[in-house]
Amino acid sequence: MRAVLMAGGSGTRLRPLTCDLPKPMVPILNRPIAEHIINLLKRHQITEVVATLHYLPDVMRDYFQDGSDFGVQMTYAVEEDQPLGTAGCVKNIAELLDDTFLVISGDSITDFDLTAAIEFHKQKKSKATLVLTRVPNPVEFGVVITDEESRIRRFLEKPSTSEIFSDTVNTGTYILEPEVLEYLPANQESDFSKDLFPLLLEKNEPMYGYIAEGYWFDVGHLDAYREAQYDGLYHKVKLDFAYNEVSPGLWVGQNTFIDPAAKIDTPAVIGDNCRIGARVHIEAGTVIGDNITIGSDANLKRPIVWNGAILGEEAQLTACVICRGARVDRRAHVLEGAVVGSLSTVGEEAQISPFVRVWPSKKIESGAILNINLIWGNTAQRNLFGQRGVQGLANIDITPEFAVKLGAAYGSTLKPGSRVTVSRDQRNVSRMVTRSLIAGLMSVGIEIQNLDATAIPIARTVIPTMSVSGGIHVRMHPDRPDYILIEFMDAKGINITKSAEKKIEGAYFKEDMRRAQIHEIGDVAYPSQVMDRYCTAFEKLLHIDSIRNSRAKVVIDYVYAVSGAVLPQMLDKFGADAVVLNASLNKASMSAIEREALLTQLGQVVEVLKANFGVQISANGEQLILVDESGIPIRGEMLTALMVDMMLTAHPRGTVVVPVHASSAVEQIARRHDGKVIRTKANPAALMEACQKNSNVVLGGNGDTGFIVPQLHPGFDAMFPAAKLIEMLTIQERSLASVRSELPRVVHKTYTVRCPWTVKGALMRYLVETHPAENLELIDGVKICQPYDDSWVLVLPDASEPVVHLYANANDRDWVDESLRQYRARVQAFVETEEEQAIGEV
Repeated sequence: MRAVLMAGGSGTRLRPLTCDLPKPMVPILNRPIAEHIINLLKRHQITEVVATLHYLPDVMRDYFQDGSDFGVQMTYAVEEDQPLGTAGCVKNIAELLDDTFLVISGDSITDFDLTAAIEFHKQKKSKATLVLTRVPNPVEFGVVITDEESRIRRFLEKPSTSEIFSDTVNTGTYILEPEVLEYLPANQESDFSKDLFPLLLEKNEPMYGYIAEGYWFDVGHLDAYREAQYDGLYHKVKLDFAYNEVSPGLWVGQNTFIDPAAKIDTPAVIGDNCRIGARVHIEAGTVIGDNITIGSDANLKRPIVWNGAILGEEAQLTACVICRGARVDRRAHVLEGAVVGSLSTVGEEAQISPFVRVWPSKKIESGAILNINLIWGNTAQRNLFGQRGVQGLANIDITPEFAVKLGAAYGSTLKPGSRVTVSRDQRNVSRMVTRSLIAGLMSVGIEIQNLDATAIPIARTVIPTMSVSGGIHVRMHPDRPDYILIEFMDAKGINITKSAEKKIEGAYFKEDMRRAQIHEIGDVAYPSQVMDRYCTAFEKLLHIDSIRNSRAKVVIDYVYAVSGAVLPQMLDKFGADAVVLNASLNKASMSAIEREALLTQLGQVVEVLKANFGVQISANGEQLILVDESGIPIRGEMLTALMVDMMLTAHPRGTVVVPVHASSAVEQIARRHDGKVIRTKANPAALMEACQKNSNVVLGGNGDTGFIVPQLHPGFDAMFPAAKLIEMLTIQERSLASVRSELPRVVHKTYTVRCPWTVKGALMRYLVETHPAENLELIDGVKICQPYDDSWVLVLPDASEPVVHLYANANDRDWVDESLRQYRARVQAFVETEEEQAIGEV
C-alpha cells in the first residue's frame, strides 16, 4: 500500500517555530513530526510514501531525500502556484494512486494501529474510511457521528461550542479507494472534509468511521507542541527515540559530555555533541537537541531546546521553547510558555515573560524585561471574537493599543482603498476606542466613513446604501456596564460570518498587517443625512394614516443611553404623542437593578398618563421591553409571542425566524395565521442571516428583547417595532393587555448546569446516542422533542462559559418541571462521572 503524507502549510498557530520550517519538520523529541509518521508507517509495512509539499518544500526534500536512509521510498509532489487543499493536492497525484491508499496528516503525533484500520476498511468494502478518535474538547476538530454499523451519517468541520453533537473527531487519516478521486475537479482547490466527504454522503457511497484506540494529538498550537513532547517522554505515545537509553528514562546522544556535578532528573533527552556544565540542574521533562552548550549552574525546568542553542551560566528556563541557534545569556530568565525564535539572542539578566513570543533573529538587550511579543502589539489571546463581536473590560482588555491593532488586522483582510463605516454610542470610552480603531484602519490604507455617535439600527440601515465593505460599531455592552462591545458588519449590515472573524483573528495573532505608504494612508469622511436615510426607510414601512388616526400616547424610556433619538421625532411627525424619559447622558453606566427601577418608574408613568403603552429602549437602540396600559412589563418569551402574534395578524402566511431555544408559543401562533416558523442557531449572526436569506420573513426575534424587521435593515431594532406597534394596535383595534390575554399558555423554563469544557463534547454524544434519532433536532445543541406535540427539552452548551443551558417547553407545567429535574440530574451525573474518570486516569 502507498501512503500520502500531507505536509501541510506554515503552521501559523505555531509561529515563531514555523517561520523557517514547515510544520511537519518541527521537532518532537529531536526528530521531525514527519519522521515519527514515517516510522509509524514502516511499523505497519507501508514503505512507499508520497509527500505533498507547498510551504518551504526544500526543507523536507533535503532532509529525507529519496527516503532510503529512513527505510522508505519517498516521492514528492509540490504545489507550485497556490495550495490545492487537502483533497486537491491528492487529486493532483491521482496517477500515482492506482490501488487502495492511505492519507495521513503531517500535523499530528499518533501510534494508531494502521493495520487494523486497513483491515476494517477492506472488511467493510468501504470506498472511504475515516480514522476517528475521541477527544475531550472537539471544538478544534471535525466532529463525526456513525451508526451502529460504523457507517458515517453526519459530520461537521470545526464546530462552534454550541454545535458540538459528539466527541468523536476526524484525525486527518483516511483509507481511500482511488475511484473516489473522480468526484473531485482537477487543478482546483478542494478539501476532504468540506468537499469530498459531503459529496460521498450525498451519493450514498460506502463511507465508514474506524474509531482507533491509542494516542493521537494534533500539534496545532504552542501549548500542544510542548504537551506532545512530554507525552512522548512519559511513554503515553509509542515513539522511536533518536538516541540510546543510557539509564532508565535518560536518552543521550553520541559525543556528549555531562559534567559529573550536573544533576539530571528523568525522563529527559540530551542530543549529540552537547556540553553540559557543572551543577546544571535538568529537571524531568526536558528535551535538549544536538550541538547545545549549557553553562554552569543553569536551571532547566522542562524546556524544549532545539539544535545549536547556547545557554549561559545560571540561565533559568521554565517550560519554554528555545529554537534553532538561539542564545540565552548569563542569568537570563525565559518563563513558562515563552518562545525564543531561531537565531535570536536574550541578553544577560533579561527576562522573557510567560507566553511571550520572540520572532527569529531578534535581540533582547541585557537587563530588559519583555512583556510583549517582539514584533509589535501586546501578548495575543487565543480568540478575539466571542458569541457576539469582540468584548472585554473597558480600558483594561479593550485599550487604545488593542483597538489600533484590531483595526489594522480588520483592515488588512480588506482590499487597500476599501471603505468602512465606523459608529459608536455616546460614551467617552467608546469615542476613545473608535478613534483608535480608525487609526489602525487608516494605517493599512482603509477609507473611513465616520458616522460618529449613531444608534446601531441607523448604522445598519445606511451601510448598504454607502458602497462600503463593512462597518464597525462600538458601544458599552448591553449586559455588562464595565464592558466594551465591538461589532463588525458586512456590506449588508449583517454581523460578519465566523470565517470572516477567523481571518481577522489570523491577521491579529500572526501580526500579519500590511503597512500603507504615506500617500496610501486612509482618509476620514463624515457623511451627511445619515439619520434622514434611516427615517426615510422607517417611514416607507409604516401606514402613516393609521398612526395619525390613532392619537396614540407612548412613553419612551431611553435609560440614559440614547444615540440618535429618532423615535420621538418620528412619532411626533406622524401625530402621535411621545413622552420621553431619561434621555440625558449623565450616568456613566447602568446596573441591572437600576434598570429594573426605571422599568417600574416607566410603568407608573404609563398608568398615570393613561398612555397606550410604554417602551424601554436600551443597547443603543437594539433592545426593547414593553409596558402595557396597566403598567405591567412584557418581556422575554411573552414579548416574543406578542410581537409574533401582532405581525402575523398583520401579515398572514408570513414567516418568522426565532432561535432554537425560543418558546413553542411561536409555532402555535403561526398555525393560527397559516404562518411558517424557521429556527436558527442561538447566536445573533445566524438569526440575521436567516432573516435575509428566507423569503416572506416579517419578523425575527431572539426570544428575549431583540427584534429584526428585515425589510428595514438586517439587524435588531427597538425603535421601528415601537412605531409599528402603534399602527398594528390601531388597525387591529386591540390593546397590549388584550393581545397578551389571547396568547397561548406555554410553560417555558430554563436552568444552567456547570459543565467543564472538556466534557461538553462527550455530553452531547451521550445525549445523541441515548435518544431515538427521530426525536432529535441538532440545529444547535441537542433538542429532544416529544412526538405529536410541542413539548421538548434542549441541552445547549454555552459558547463562552463552562456551562450548559437546559430549556424545557410544554403546555403542561408538571411535565416541564419533571423534565428539567430529570435532565438536570442526568447532566450532573454524567459530568461527575467524566470528572472522576479523568481524575482516575491522572
